[in-house]
Amino acid sequence: MELLESRPELSVALGGRWEVRALGNSAFCDTWQATQGRMKLFVKSATDRCGAGMLRAEADGLRALASTGCIRVPEVHALSDLPGGGAALALEWLDFACPDADFGRRFGHALATLHAQPCPLEPASFGWRGDNYIGATPQRNTPLQPAGRLGWLQFFSRARLCAMRDRLPEGTSELRYAVDAVIEALPGLFADGYMPRPALIHGDLWQGNWDMLADGSPVIFDPAVSCSDPQAEIAMMELFGSPPRGFRQAYEEAGGSWPTPQRLRLYQLYHLLNHVVLFDGSYLQQALRVARTLA
Repeated sequence: MELLESRPELSVALGGRWEVRALGNSAFCDTWQATQGRMKLFVKSATDRCGAGMLRAEADGLRALASTGCIRVPEVHALSDLPGGGAALALEWLDFACPDADFGRRFGHALATLHAQPCPLEPASFGWRGDNYIGATPQRNTPLQPAGRLGWLQFFSRARLCAMRDRLPEGTSELRYAVDAVIEALPGLFADGYMPRPALIHGDLWQGNWDMLADGSPVIFDPAVSCSDPQAEIAMMELFGSPPRGFRQAYEEAGGSWPTPQRLRLYQLYHLLNHVVLFDGSYLQQALRVARTLA
């Protein structure tokens, strides 16, 4: 442990007399445990403007999810600007427990309840009140109406597929053409009459971004929120792993709808393209295979 005074970038966010312990770092921030008596906080700090923007977007997303009262997220304790353009985000410290046999059912019900809430944007639109990040990649969220199928097809093609296609590294022209073909085929992937509606979603809900608290409550964190088709949330949950046992039944019983296999792959394509961007083409062939099944 070290005293807060030795970490001036954290004193801006916390104030008072805290002990801090370094927990490690990610691609864009350092993480800390801050302790004051019995109170503990999880703190992230970034010294550059890009990392600071990611922390601000994270705080905005957590507050938006918390305001619904549908599912637990870490409480935002403080968000402070740092000298030089950085930022520090102090969050509630959460103690996790090994998920029990009924966790999936509770999680499915809570997420369906979140997805059933009215769109928080006025007027109801696809998008969000500001751009944010999906991983370390900027995510475009300019709101788009109308809020029905046409609005969703326009939003998903422009703000998701086109935006990510334009970020693909050099040497991926074959994938770019395949993405263009998917965009052309989009209307046919909704020919079953499914009507997307804008709902607040976590946006990056892979297996590493949910857990269970000691009291059994499902908790989600590290969001990339937007008002989007809730089926896009399910697709991400199915991409790198799968939802826990009992989740799907509870989700559907609570009113949620599961994507068709084609729409599942469509929404997963966005995240695969992002992984091509983030990891220098390591996911190129997987993204190309998925795109070809859709066009």
